[in-house]
Amino acid sequence: MQTAVLISGGLDSAVLLAEEAARPGADFVQPIYVRVGLAWEAAEQAAVRELLAARLLRSRARPLVSLTVDMRDVYEAGHWAIEGKPPGYHTPDEDVYLPGRNVILLGKAGVYCAAARIDRLVLGTLAHNPFPDATPAFRSAMANALSLGLAHPLTIDAPFAGTGKADVIRRGTALGVPLRLTLSCMSPGT
Repeated sequence: MQTAVLISGGLDSAVLLAEEAARPGADFVQPIYVRVGLAWEAAEQAAVRELLAARLLRSRARPLVSLTVDMRDVYEAGHWAIEGKPPGYHTPDEDVYLPGRNVILLGKAGVYCAAARIDRLVLGTLAHNPFPDATPAFRSAMANALSLGLAHPLTIDAPFAGTGKADVIRRGTALGVPLRLTLSCMSPGT
């Protein structure tokens, strides 16, 4: 099965990419990065390049595909993700939410997948993600809409949707993922 992985340079997507590449029967894994105009994207892209150059992933993943959908005309200019000023740890979820983020990421990546004849797209959504575009119902509806609209069957999976961060770290460590190369959008060091 041909699989594409939305990758951000973060820990979750790095471990997801490594797990997908190591899956028995995986024909290939296509990492996809989608730029939307957020402040930390240069740091993310640098992290992705380092991760893909690491020995573990170098031979298991195809070359990175970078796509663009500029969302700066939708998000408020003062939004922390545009300004690059991460909120504090205890900031309420609604203050860190990027409306439609997964709609855009999956939409653009889904069109690429259809053109490249890739039939499975995965993203690193974790357990306890409170946002409406991180639910199984959303992923199912999005996969259905993309499959219908593109005349190409596409499955959208979130293999970590029932997994917490600590377990992802354990899994990444067991696989030998160079976690030191990952970053967080909440503090990317741009």
